[in-house]
Amino acid sequence: MAKQSIIGRITQLARANINALLDQAEDPQKMLDQMVRDYTASIGEAESAVAQTIGNLRMLEDDHKEDVTAAADWGRKALAASQKGDELRASGNATDADKFDALARVALSRQLQSENEAKGAEPMIASQTAVVDQLKDGLQKMREKLSQLSAKRDELTARSKTVEAQSQVNDAIKSVDITDPTSEISRFEDKIRREEAKVRGQQELAASSLDAQFESLEDLGELTEVEARLAALKTGGSEPKAVESAASAPTSAPADQ
Repeated sequence: MAKQSIIGRITQLARANINALLDQAEDPQKMLDQMVRDYTASIGEAESAVAQTIGNLRMLEDDHKEDVTAAADWGRKALAASQKGDELRASGNATDADKFDALARVALSRQLQSENEAKGAEPMIASQTAVVDQLKDGLQKMREKLSQLSAKRDELTARSKTVEAQSQVNDAIKSVDITDPTSEISRFEDKIRREEAKVRGQQELAASSLDAQFESLEDLGELTEVEARLAALKTGGSEPKAVESAASAPTSAPADQ
């Protein structure tokens, strides 16, 4: 995957307007779930690509460091060979002096080669460093977006469950409306009222029967009085008088002396 395409993809995902996408979605929660999955997968791919890019940069940096170190080593070797040549020439040994000068020239050539390689790598290292910084920034923004998506999804899920629960409660309240004459509670109440009315009727019926019994006793007393008067007529022949008890008859007052 090319570096520029990685940068473009990360930038596009990082700039995604979540609210605008949700406004266009028929089912925001399902879309959020899919977006979370897509973002997670994209972040995984981007992390792998960025890690590879960083690895390449570190290799360039290591090579540059080795070139810089090699240039310094060849410089020290060139100096040592040159000084040895000068010593030999000063002592009159021109032949060996020329050999060490030749070694100094080889060392200087290697030093120059290492320096050129190091300088040639520096623009690429700078470019790769900028790319890596851009990729890291894009990845951080993607992670922030993923966090926002997850939080939005959790919020919508919680709100959806709350609405569903409220709807169920409202439906339950409607189904148990005690003012509805067709409800079970109303029918049960009517049944109890009928039973209460039946009990009151039975009580009134019992009371009525008891009154009738007392009235029959009073009628029997009247019949007994009639029979007593009839017997008095037959024996005395006189008009029957009301029978009074001896105890209730008044006592005659004594005659005046």
